[in-house]
Amino acid sequence: MKTITFLLVIIINTFLYSQTEVPVWVKSEMMKAEKKLALGKITYPGDSRFNVKYYKLDLRINHILQRISGNVRIDATADSNNLSSIFIDLASSLVVDSIKMNNTLLPFTRNADKTFINFISPINQGQKFSITIFYNGVPSSSGFGSFTFGTRPGGQPSIYTLSQPYGTKDWWPCKDTPGDKADSADIWFTVSNPLKAVSNGKLTEIVNNGDGTSTYKWKVRYPIAQYLISLAASDFVQYDNYYRYSQTDSMKLNHFIYPESFSPSLKNLLDLTPQMLQVFAQRFGEYPFILEKYGHAEFGWSGGMEHQTCSSMGFWSDWIIAHELAHQWYGDAITCKDWNNIWLNEGFATYSEGLWIEAKQGSQAYQNFISGKMNTAKTAVGSVYVTDISSVGSIFNYARSYAKGAVILHMLRGIVGDSVFFNIMRTYTYHPSVAYGVATTENFKQIAEIVSGMDLNYFFNQWVYGVNYPKYVASWSTNQLSDSLTFLNIVIQQQPNSNPTFFTMPIQFLVKRASLSDTIVTVFNNQQNQNFQIPIRGAITSVQFDPKNLILKDVSFAYSNNDQESNFNFELEQNFPNPFNSTTVIRFTLPHEQNHSEGLKLVTIKLYNLLGKEIDTIVKNYYEVGTHSVSYTMKDHLPSGAYFYTLSYDGKKTTKKMLYLR
Repeated sequence: MKTITFLLVIIINTFLYSQTEVPVWVKSEMMKAEKKLALGKITYPGDSRFNVKYYKLDLRINHILQRISGNVRIDATADSNNLSSIFIDLASSLVVDSIKMNNTLLPFTRNADKTFINFISPINQGQKFSITIFYNGVPSSSGFGSFTFGTRPGGQPSIYTLSQPYGTKDWWPCKDTPGDKADSADIWFTVSNPLKAVSNGKLTEIVNNGDGTSTYKWKVRYPIAQYLISLAASDFVQYDNYYRYSQTDSMKLNHFIYPESFSPSLKNLLDLTPQMLQVFAQRFGEYPFILEKYGHAEFGWSGGMEHQTCSSMGFWSDWIIAHELAHQWYGDAITCKDWNNIWLNEGFATYSEGLWIEAKQGSQAYQNFISGKMNTAKTAVGSVYVTDISSVGSIFNYARSYAKGAVILHMLRGIVGDSVFFNIMRTYTYHPSVAYGVATTENFKQIAEIVSGMDLNYFFNQWVYGVNYPKYVASWSTNQLSDSLTFLNIVIQQQPNSNPTFFTMPIQFLVKRASLSDTIVTVFNNQQNQNFQIPIRGAITSVQFDPKNLILKDVSFAYSNNDQESNFNFELEQNFPNPFNSTTVIRFTLPHEQNHSEGLKLVTIKLYNLLGKEIDTIVKNYYEVGTHSVSYTMKDHLPSGAYFYTLSYDGKKTTKKMLYLR
């Protein structure tokens, strides 16, 4: 789904779990980055006068009465002197019985969803304190559901939580902000037999209480955000497999599935999880909760949720398994400091779907994925940095937070190159300023700049904080200096935008040459109207704008006649991507021919099925001499299969074959 400066990589791996050594490359990157980066202290929203260190939930879940009862302990440190009171977040529908500190009752008052607690004596800055809240009642439901007493299709109980973004307080008292993560947690749930209560971290004990209930005790020893603490309870069947992260070490994967859902096909999907862990570990660094577990728990919501170490799953496919798994790095180990920066969670996880596709199916499938996300991203309204976080729909807007967020990472990869990009991702995962903590866009930007050695201020300012995307009107021409040397002239104009006025980006061009291999040239477009002259060996036959689709854009790109004879050939190129599952791009070149009038030429491209029946008109428009691109989206009612597209121009025709896969 839908930081503070910690040196927790070293602390957790060498203190709590001293038997496991931090990888050498992680230590190296951490030390280098720590010397170069000073991000300062992050202030939290909500009650900033204390910092949470530990949560302990001890709750009884009564699915018959649909009530919960129990207590939650909060260990914290004071962040101001003479701290005499604090407030915690808890829904007003839940009844607070009492609040204690060291067995001493504390006075409290309640106002809406806040509980104000007065201390017996003031606490000084840095001093530790512990309070326990005893409460009961019917959990509230907000956002995506918070706490649900549900049933499975057969009528058996299915109890689950989904607290993101503001729903934690609907069922337990906490500091309800992602900006203040607890260092650790104990999570105890008592449920009726034969229900199994699944949560985060490691299961340390199951206590049969002798009254028809059992208590499941889960222990979390990595930092955790409040909204990631979860419950999924039903009479699950459990399927385990293993992620082998070295020749001698492995981590068990626990999958908790509704009995009626478990099948050979689902088992095959779950068996992809170890492969996904390997793919992401290579690109992001080792799985961040390697000393606890990973797995899935089926629940009744219609999507997925990346609960730390145990994603909750409402349906099954390889892409959603990959998405929620990637969140363990980006969302769980590193959590967005506030919901304004949700793209650091959702954009990263969505892009990781594409990385999984690229690893298993190849670069063409990856390009198909990116093309689809770009089409969605073009519909985004407002900045990727969410300015209105009062609305759950605004925070989790798919076009903006997911699709455009993913495309931003694709474009960053195009600018810095593959090797540097994945070094950025691995360094970000274990950088001491954010590892197991929280992050903002500025944190990620500074780490990207440190690793790449580039000034990326322009990139993040326009793509994260700006709106829309560039709309280019560009042309090219040539000056033949000799048989072996040509000047390529490129003119780039951008339609005005509100913020930024225009986009600054490196732009690649694929130059095709007579009797020579194709070559790529790159210009840095940092003006709204800009001309470039580039010397090219050989005679140029055609030029393509952004051939690798590295920029979210609209573009009109054509040959501009400069009164010199052109060597262009009449050409219809293979559509890209091909095969495709929604939208594809078709490029074609119109030649300059002597003894023919110049100006606009009527071009028609039609789509036919294998029987030769005309299906659709892809384009019927006037174009200048030069190379052009058109985007075509297949009609929803058309079946998968092979089709032909035919270009007609000035009495000439040419045909290509395309493959459509729904």
